[in-house]
Amino acid sequence: MRRGVEWDFTPTLDRITALVELLGDPHKAYPIIHVAGTNGKTSTARMIESLLRERNLRVGRFTSPHLNSMRERISVDGAPISEERFAEVYEDIAPYLEIIDAKVGKLSFFEVLTGMAFAAFADTPVDVAVIETGMGGTWDATNVADGTVSVITPISLDHTDYLGPDVETIAGEKAGIIKAKATAVLSQQPLQAAEVLMRRAAEVGATVAREGLEFGVLHRELGMGGQLLQLKGLKGVYEEVFLPLYGAHQASNAASALAAVEALSAGDEPLGDDLVRQAFAQATSPGRLEVVRRGPTVVLDAAHNPGGMEASVDAISESFGFTRLIAVVAVMADKDVDTILELLEPIVEEIVVTRNTSPRSMSPEDLAEKAESVFGAERVHEVPRLDDAIDLAVGLADQGDEFGSGVLITGSVVTVGDARVLLKADR
Repeated sequence: MRRGVEWDFTPTLDRITALVELLGDPHKAYPIIHVAGTNGKTSTARMIESLLRERNLRVGRFTSPHLNSMRERISVDGAPISEERFAEVYEDIAPYLEIIDAKVGKLSFFEVLTGMAFAAFADTPVDVAVIETGMGGTWDATNVADGTVSVITPISLDHTDYLGPDVETIAGEKAGIIKAKATAVLSQQPLQAAEVLMRRAAEVGATVAREGLEFGVLHRELGMGGQLLQLKGLKGVYEEVFLPLYGAHQASNAASALAAVEALSAGDEPLGDDLVRQAFAQATSPGRLEVVRRGPTVVLDAAHNPGGMEASVDAISESFGFTRLIAVVAVMADKDVDTILELLEPIVEEIVVTRNTSPRSMSPEDLAEKAESVFGAERVHEVPRLDDAIDLAVGLADQGDEFGSGVLITGSVVTVGDARVLLKADR
């Protein structure tokens, strides 16, 4: 049965609640670290997973959207479940889907995936599940679960049609994952968002850990292929932690991940410097300032809203030192495209606008018109296909210094996923 498109949903937990009850409440079989926020959710979830696995725990991770395969969303032991297992899990719960469709209402695409993840993790079984919200928090299908730890990454404007027109309203939606007696790990937030989150924590009696107060990044410096960090956790200070990811925003995500795992751990003992170093040294976040080619350097980044693009631009300026950067941009039509382009303009020499494989992608013609108003017509190239756009961008980059030229492919998770296939990046 067709489930419609993923980004179209109704604000109710009735269907997913009925489904998990029929499945025997699989989401109650393991502790959960629940992650919400506007930007940084997937990177933070992956770093939490890395820390937990370094503690020899079996970890289930549910994230969205995917880059290349739907199976990426449901991972066990750091790897997507197999095609056979994905099909098995769906077949196992399919009879229950039909019951809910008939008696409660048709389950959405994301609700079915959420039910599959909960069931797969219970069947494995996992020791801990790291669950990322799809959109929002209060009415997100994942919020049928009560997280022992709730992580809220930085909040900014995105999905305003669904979540609300301002940061306060969006923060109210995200705050819904903070539950009674949980620990709320709050990344650095705009004041308006912080006030909403703190009020929610007080209302439900959650313990609060705030970046910059109870935990945070004490020091960071650039390193080859990433950065070297000194992190303050909830239970100790961790020195000389190498993180093979770029940007202050990833350092902040690392601090939140560390605090989340410490909050889940019993006792007051630190996790141990060696464990933390080893876990972060192995951390990956595909499609987030991911270098997939050299000569010229080709970087993929999934930034798709102003908050994400601002963080990425800062990280590129700090970490790469490009003398000539060509951008390939394909973005969804419902995003704040004008602001995204304005943020890119100062670091980009020329821009190649195109489209990705999503039906929501803005047409190259419309994107070119917007780009010309920001960059000027002489700096904008309109190309109908992403593969041709990448080829053109590489050619334009080659006109500059071999060691200082680069290509940035950005604007959407879908754009980056498409580019990874075209460039045969490791998956």
